[in-house]
Amino acid sequence: MGEDRGNVDLLASWLGQSRPAVQERRRRPDQAGGLRFAFYGRVSTADFQERASSRRWQRDAADELVAGGGVTVAEFFDADRSRRLLWRDRPQAARLLQCLADPAREFDAVVVGEYERAFFGDQALTVLPLLDAAGVRLWLPEANGPVDLSQASHQVLMMLLGAQSKREVLRARFRALTAMRAQARDEGRFLGGRPLFGYRLVDAGPHPNPMHANSGYSDAACRVSPLS
Repeated sequence: MGEDRGNVDLLASWLGQSRPAVQERRRRPDQAGGLRFAFYGRVSTADFQERASSRRWQRDAADELVAGGGVTVAEFFDADRSRRLLWRDRPQAARLLQCLADPAREFDAVVVGEYERAFFGDQALTVLPLLDAAGVRLWLPEANGPVDLSQASHQVLMMLLGAQSKREVLRARFRALTAMRAQARDEGRFLGGRPLFGYRLVDAGPHPNPMHANSGYSDAACRVSPLS
């Protein structure tokens, strides 16, 4: 009987000692071996893209990447800023870089949802040294975790992602310009600006975009014809 009572007292004593440690880990998850992440995202045009949806899918991709490795504690999101702008020329990206100089900053690593949303060309190769100097790692979905430029495979990956981001911009520009030339040459479409001397605007029927046509917009101001 005395032995059983001694075991109960020993168990109660052990529980009393271990409970505060459990409570401390639950209260401070960043001290339990996980990293504190700062999320960075960007949407290029606030007028033609829905900021909330763009931010949501980028944040979801970032959260999925860091799940189990830490918690996101800060967010920096640029709206209406082209990817061609350097980080120092984007308000939120510049603010993130300024935080690197603060030893008491609230994050240990930076995560993005997609390379093309955060970087253009070789921009990542100029940002990474700044992060490394501050002891901050960059996490990318394309790298399936933190980027390590000491690995040859990650160096190649950064070069490929940079070329791909440039290709996307150049491809969109090429398609738009080629389509505009074809519309002006083959369809006589007026692409904006002042009509040429000797021409006038004429009614061209429903708008070529089905959505605009269903809304009642016409193509009246999109074509020119010679004055009779």
